[in-house]
Amino acid sequence: MAAGAPRIFVSHLSGIPVFDPNGDQVGRVRDLVVVLRVRRRPPRVLGLVVELSTRRRIFLPMTRVTGVESGQVITTGVLNVRRFEQRPTERLVFGELLDRRVTLVETGEEVTVLDASVQQLPARRDWEIDRVFVRKGKKATAFRRAKGETLTVEWSAVTGFSLEEHGQGAESLLATFEQLRPADLANVLHHLSAKRRAEVAAALDDDRLADVLEELPEDDQIEILGKLKEERAADVLEAMDPDDAADLLSELPEEDKERLLSLMQPDDAADMRRLMAYEEHTAGGLMTTEPIVLRPDATVADALARVRNPDLSPALAAQVYVCRPPDETPTGKYLGTVHFQRLLRDPPYTLVSSLLDDDLQALAPDAALPVVAGFFATYDMVAAPVVDEAGSLLGAVTVDDVLDHMLPEDWRETEFHLEGEPAGEPETEGAGRHGS
Repeated sequence: MAAGAPRIFVSHLSGIPVFDPNGDQVGRVRDLVVVLRVRRRPPRVLGLVVELSTRRRIFLPMTRVTGVESGQVITTGVLNVRRFEQRPTERLVFGELLDRRVTLVETGEEVTVLDASVQQLPARRDWEIDRVFVRKGKKATAFRRAKGETLTVEWSAVTGFSLEEHGQGAESLLATFEQLRPADLANVLHHLSAKRRAEVAAALDDDRLADVLEELPEDDQIEILGKLKEERAADVLEAMDPDDAADLLSELPEEDKERLLSLMQPDDAADMRRLMAYEEHTAGGLMTTEPIVLRPDATVADALARVRNPDLSPALAAQVYVCRPPDETPTGKYLGTVHFQRLLRDPPYTLVSSLLDDDLQALAPDAALPVVAGFFATYDMVAAPVVDEAGSLLGAVTVDDVLDHMLPEDWRETEFHLEGEPAGEPETEGAGRHGS
């Protein structure tokens, strides 16, 4: 649903079909998964519980939903068919929120939740439950029909859902630190006890935990991964940047590494094995296998559409790489790079093949870290292509990975403060009210 589209009441989503981009039905919606937040802020919708034709229920993240309209859900077609397991911080809308008794903040009246509406946030892929449809009066029973006025109110107009009403748990701690960047949340996790760290990690969703793991010291990464169920550990590794996941896998015992690789999607496992074949401090060991790759007949408009992907880091979005098919790494012949600034200067219909920077020499996969760092410094680059002897693009190295490998191993332990920012712990919503 595009930004600005009308809100959707969840009762209209129950049982509707879910289709892949080819129009094939993959299942039906059975519930919505949300995470509650502090101070009566609207819950974030994490995804849908979808029942497949086999009766297995799986989790479909909202990031893989491209449309909710006309009584159907359209997906990207990439589904993880592992059985859905609810996590500690998650709530099911149909199973736990509807028919719940809550209180109107303004009057103190008890009301029953009959329905709730979801809406996509402007210019983002996040979804929230923004309003609830409630009925005043006593709750219906088997012997008494419900009577009373019905009304739709903002989520913040009722109380009875908020995490503030529960005792301390991982979900309360997560809600407190919800606005932190992954690097800052990683710093919080690093200083928690091992027990508390495991509780919080178990409660994070896969994408959030993947982002945080990438920012943690190696020992913490191994500890956390080892306490996850193996299937979930494989899911989290798939959600990480391929180079970071490969680095983490390389530190595990051979038996554990092979077991996790066998649980991953074949394409993801193949990327991991390819990256682990390179020495850690080389361009091949530093690169990600998922840069933006376009064919020569792609246009500037096509390139900008790919660059807008919010899941891309700024460094990866800074340029696109033009190659002959196939356009997944390792690609066909690498033709050159088009920088983001150049894309902004040319009409949308211009072919990217006419804008190539083909003078800049690519990195060889066995280029050592000092050579890679010198390349970035010499040419003021934030990302650089890695090309093999056959001329195929293998991936791209980004400046953040170069810095990560050049800094001392304990650099994450070093405190730093922006100018004007006081030393000490950052202020966060609810900070100080919950211990660790």
